[in-house]
Amino acid sequence: MADPGGGAVCNGTLHSQNKDCHSENGTVREAQQNGNSNFYKPIVESFEEAPLYAVILTYMGYGIGTLFGYLRDFLRNLGIEKCNAAVEREEQKDFVPLYQNFENFYTRNLYMRVRDNWNRPICSAPGALFDVMERVSDDYNWTFRFTGRIIKDVINMGSYNFLGLAAKYDESMRTVKDVLETYGLGVSSTRQEMGTLDKHKELEDLVSKFLNVEAAMVFGMGFATNSMNIPALVGKGCLILSDELNHASLVLGARLSGATIRIFKHNNMQSLEKLLRDAVIYGQPRTRRAWKKILILVEGIYSMEGSIVHLPQIVALKKKYKAYLYVDEAHSIGSVGPSGRGVVEFFGMDPRDVDVCMGTFTKSFGASGGYIAGRKDLVDYLRVHSHSAAYATSMSPPVAEQIIRSMKFIMGLDGTMQGLQRVQQLAKNTRYFRQRLKEMGFIIYGHEESPVVPLLLYMPAKVAAFARHLLERKIGIVVVGFPATPLAEARARFCVSAAHTREMLDAVLEALDEMGDLLQLKYSRHRKSARPELYDETNFELED
Repeated sequence: MADPGGGAVCNGTLHSQNKDCHSENGTVREAQQNGNSNFYKPIVESFEEAPLYAVILTYMGYGIGTLFGYLRDFLRNLGIEKCNAAVEREEQKDFVPLYQNFENFYTRNLYMRVRDNWNRPICSAPGALFDVMERVSDDYNWTFRFTGRIIKDVINMGSYNFLGLAAKYDESMRTVKDVLETYGLGVSSTRQEMGTLDKHKELEDLVSKFLNVEAAMVFGMGFATNSMNIPALVGKGCLILSDELNHASLVLGARLSGATIRIFKHNNMQSLEKLLRDAVIYGQPRTRRAWKKILILVEGIYSMEGSIVHLPQIVALKKKYKAYLYVDEAHSIGSVGPSGRGVVEFFGMDPRDVDVCMGTFTKSFGASGGYIAGRKDLVDYLRVHSHSAAYATSMSPPVAEQIIRSMKFIMGLDGTMQGLQRVQQLAKNTRYFRQRLKEMGFIIYGHEESPVVPLLLYMPAKVAAFARHLLERKIGIVVVGFPATPLAEARARFCVSAAHTREMLDAVLEALDEMGDLLQLKYSRHRKSARPELYDETNFELED
């Protein structure tokens, strides 16, 4: 592919030679002044390894749980213990099992012990504080009943409400109410039929302006934006190179496309370059024909690791090997970059370096749905060939208006600087929260400016105790374990918000300090892990 900026990459850093000034929504940003190259922040990420004893105890915990699981299954088969799990009917005993054995075993014997820490229902807007409906179980988490009590003012450290725009109604939402009264709730048609409203066109124009690209198309569901559009872009005879930690929506979209899929190590440029080089040299298996397309799939911020994509290096490789780049900015759009425009702005790069810009409105914008943006011919192609455009109901008009008002707020088109202030406040809160956790001795993953903060817990028993104790202190968190993470890397995932005050963060940090001592969670030895060696980079040079 041609290099639009005529740039060069040395030691993993892109030096742009483009001396044009790009006008962005009333704000002029000079990409280059007096011949000086753009400055890119160094990538500072932490993936400290766990102490050996913690890993051993973690595997022992799963092993003991598994042994007791087999013992309980034996007692269930004898009729001594009641089985509450779903089972095949007697008349279907000769059928192929509907449920996979290990998954069913894991669910009934391990997951059920800690199930009360997930799917907790809330009954308020997911702001910095929210209300949780109390529930209890009388049969060891197989079923729950509500007590009727509401746990008020729980500090919300789990929602992706990065800019605090998912809030209860106030006068700033008047336009959303007006759109609801004018258009109603639903569209009852697809985009290709009678489901394209003027609100959708207004939103798409605003998105393209926000991202400084030629065109954009919006969809009603963020997950489907990936899973239903990737198959429209690539197919049989194409090659997808996917980061090993990509979201399930990207994985599903890649599988549905019918393209060949190869996985590269997370943010590992040597692994990616080897796959690219082999793809160019050897072509397709058996026939050795050249691949029709090579598409690199990455995320802006990885939601389980808190890491940020190494975009300058990946762009250099995709230009060198003439591949296409698809970046999912679901978590990064609105949350990183000087004005909240995602990882492209975060690294000071040209939006034209990314062939397919994807993002969602479910996090920073306090709404739902997603978008794909880029060149006009790309978007025009998707308007015809996208499965979402052909078969999915269009975005609800009030939701579109909520996104419009949120985006204008971030861009400063509402006549204030409050949106920019929230982006800056989020960055301050993120750095403060991460730094304090490190000082306390916790092992945390990810980039120092990522608002997604994974705190490693490792042992399954500590996962449950951690979440339960924090809820008692009116702190709501998300804990994650196998199979969403590797078996020995269970964690709590904190999402920092601009709506969090310093007092709220200090209250959470104080509780975490106590929990760290009580549950012996301060594993950090402040030494480098073997894992960062994945990120050692070679020199890359762009070919004109």
